[in-house]
Amino acid sequence: MRHWLVLLLAVSVAHAQPAGLPTRDGLPTLAPILEKVTPAVVNIAVLQKSPEEENPLLRDPFFRRFFGGPQQAEPQVAAGSGVIVDAKNGYVITNAHVVKEAKEIMVTLRDNRRLPATLVGADPGTDIAVVKVEPQRLVEVKFGDSDALQVGDFVVAIGNPFGIGQTATSGIVSALGRSGLSVEGYEHFIQTDASINPGNSGGALVNLKGELIGINTAIIGPANVGIGFAVPSVLARAVMDQLIRFGEVKRGRLGIAMQPVVGGGEGALIAEVEPNSPASEAGIRKGDVVTALNGRPVRAPAELRARLGVVPAGESVELKVQRGKETQTLKAQIGEIDKTQAGGQPLAELNGAALAEVQRRGLPGKDRALLVTKVDPGSPAFGHGIRQGDLIIGVNQRRVTTAQELAKALRATGRLGLNVVRGDFLLTIQLR
Repeated sequence: MRHWLVLLLAVSVAHAQPAGLPTRDGLPTLAPILEKVTPAVVNIAVLQKSPEEENPLLRDPFFRRFFGGPQQAEPQVAAGSGVIVDAKNGYVITNAHVVKEAKEIMVTLRDNRRLPATLVGADPGTDIAVVKVEPQRLVEVKFGDSDALQVGDFVVAIGNPFGIGQTATSGIVSALGRSGLSVEGYEHFIQTDASINPGNSGGALVNLKGELIGINTAIIGPANVGIGFAVPSVLARAVMDQLIRFGEVKRGRLGIAMQPVVGGGEGALIAEVEPNSPASEAGIRKGDVVTALNGRPVRAPAELRARLGVVPAGESVELKVQRGKETQTLKAQIGEIDKTQAGGQPLAELNGAALAEVQRRGLPGKDRALLVTKVDPGSPAFGHGIRQGDLIIGVNQRRVTTAQELAKALRATGRLGLNVVRGDFLLTIQLR
C-alpha cells in the first residue's frame, strides 16, 4: 500500500510540473526563464490630455477671455506594460489602449531607469502599438511562433504595473483563436489561465523557452477569474512591422464574406465573393473552405480575418482551399480599399472627419452607410483610429445610415463604440 502511495505521489508531481524545467535543489523553477525575460518587460506611464484640452471651445483664446476656463487642467495619468523587442533600435511593443491620446510617454526599465518615449504608431483594431526609446543598454525578448502553440502548453504572463513593480504568473494555454469578445475588430486571441493583473496590459506572454508568444491585452470581469487574453505574437509582429514602416496599418481588401464551416470543422467557409474583386480574379468561389494562409493553418474565420487584416494592399497571399474533394492553392493580390467619393461634409461630433452618405451592396442590415472621405492628420477623429475609406454603419451596435442619425447617436452619454466596415472587416472603434 505504501509503494502505491509513493507511486501515486510521483505521478501527481510529474503531471503538475512541465517537463524540461530547470531545477534548483532538486525542485523545478521558472527563475532562470524570468531572469532572461524580465529585463525586457517595462512599465509605460502615459500623461493623457485633460478633458479641457479636448474641448475646442476651451482652447479658443476668445472664449477663454470672455467666459473663463479652468484655472489649471488636471493631467490624467494612465499606466500599463510593454516589451522591448528590438534593443538595437529601441522599439517597445505594447497595447494601443495603453498609449491612447498620450501627450507624454515614459518607459521605466527593471533597473529603474526612466526613458522618454515617442509613439511610432498604434493600431486600435488589433490593440497593438509601438513606442521608441533611446537604445541605451537595453535587453530584448525574442519572438516565438504563436502558431506552434497547443492547448495545454505552459506559459508565463509578465507585466510591470505602475507603482507595484514586475509581476509574473504562470498557467497554460486554455484555448486558441478566441473571438467575439467585442474588444476590437481583428480578434484572434490566445486564452490563458495565467493571471493577467490590472496594469499588465501590453506585457509579455512567454513560453518555457522565454520566447514572446503573445502580448497580454484583456481580462474578463472586474477581477481576474482565470480567463485572460493575449494577441498572438505572429499577429503582433506583423502589425509592428507596418507601424514602423508606415506609422499605421495599411489594410486592403480581398472581397469576400466568411462564416464558420458547417458542422464545426476547421477553416473559413467563403459565403460570398464580390464581383470583380481580387478574390474573384484569383478564382476563389462561394463554398470554398480556406484551410491555410501563406502556409499557416487557418482554424476559423476570425483567424483568417485577423491575418488578412495586417496584409498591406498590393501584396500577394497564398490561400489553400478545399473545394469539394479537391485541394487547390490560389494566389490573390490584396486590393486597395475604395476611397473614391467626391465632397463630404464635416460632422462636429467627429472632429476632423468629412463624411458622405453612400449606398453599398452587402452591408449588414441595410445598403446605406456613411463613407469617411477625409480625415485630418492630428485631429481627434484621426487619433481615435478613423481613416479615409471607412464605412460607418452604426454606433453601439445600432444601425445608422444618415449624418443626422449618426450625430444624434454620438451625442448619447456613456461609452461610445463606432461600428465601422474597413475593407472586408467589421470593427469597433471606441470613442469613449
